[in-house]
Amino acid sequence: MIPCSRVSILAEERESERAAAALEMEARVSVCGRGALVDGGTRKFLQPLHHQQQQTPPSLNRQTQIGTVPQLLAGGFAGAFSKTCTAPLARLTILFQVQGMHSDAAALSKPSILHEASRIVNEEGFRAFWKGNLVTITHRLPYSSVNFYAYERYKSLLESIPSLQSQGGFAGADIFVHFVGGGLAGMTAASATYPLDLVRTRLAAQRSTIYYQGIWHAIHTICRDESFFGLYKGLGATLLSVGPSIAISFSVYETLRSYWHSQRPGDSTVMVSLACGSLSGIASSTATFPLDLVRRRIQLEGAAGQARVYNTGLFGTFRHILHTEGPRGLYRGILPEYYKVVPGVGIVFMTYETLKKLLLHGPSNS
Repeated sequence: MIPCSRVSILAEERESERAAAALEMEARVSVCGRGALVDGGTRKFLQPLHHQQQQTPPSLNRQTQIGTVPQLLAGGFAGAFSKTCTAPLARLTILFQVQGMHSDAAALSKPSILHEASRIVNEEGFRAFWKGNLVTITHRLPYSSVNFYAYERYKSLLESIPSLQSQGGFAGADIFVHFVGGGLAGMTAASATYPLDLVRTRLAAQRSTIYYQGIWHAIHTICRDESFFGLYKGLGATLLSVGPSIAISFSVYETLRSYWHSQRPGDSTVMVSLACGSLSGIASSTATFPLDLVRRRIQLEGAAGQARVYNTGLFGTFRHILHTEGPRGLYRGILPEYYKVVPGVGIVFMTYETLKKLLLHGPSNS
């Protein structure tokens, strides 16, 4: 016989997993520059603590739960703060990714992070590490809001499918709903906020010559020079990377966490979540980085009045890069991407939990 208290805890765990799924999909798709990643598994790292909170009796849950809007704001601010802290590495990633598009950048056949960082400081000043960060922050809240809302709608739609209803107690059905619903929500949020992602890339890729003066100037200039559809260059590569990114991040994280718990039952420390999440982010970044690089290059096609480099679409761009730069060309900038995974995850995790505590125990909740 299983004690009633244990049955109750198991039931609450199941409900907590469904609620946590809406949050865990916010990060890695982050079309805002692989934040992904950071952006890519960040919400998953909140699951263990979320599960611990949900295991408390319902009477305590009612007292310690924050509303949807404060939770959304806390998640958005945590993501924005993390992006700000890791912005220098994110900009280095973008600068390396777009090398090879034009002859002046192609000269750097062996890019060095230290060399490029020194160039930025000497030629553009220290503040240039945060070029495009304002639009990153501006992108975060609407992206989170659309993702959260769309996930709930898609989840309800999927759960209304008769074949899934007949397997309501089957774990595979829940995974399918979370995975497909999260993927569709990520694609919806990416499409809705994509112009901000493109503008961020254009601003971050500028070096000593400034063509775009800010967010609104960039949007106006792109529409004038390249038409309204110029704001959606590279969207196809973004949507193609959403599914594999979530799948890899989800699978690696859950596999590592399950293995760890099988070896050490009951051990759900922050460091375990951070380690598993970081490894899942690295795996996801490695697998989908070529798509992200192609996306960045397509986003910069025709920027600042420069001649087009790629005229054959997504797959033609892949072939062009492989032909001119070799397979390694698809991984330009992967090192700074790796370097920002662990601090990015840690900052998001700590900021999110700190804000939740402040919202729970602040003056308005006392």
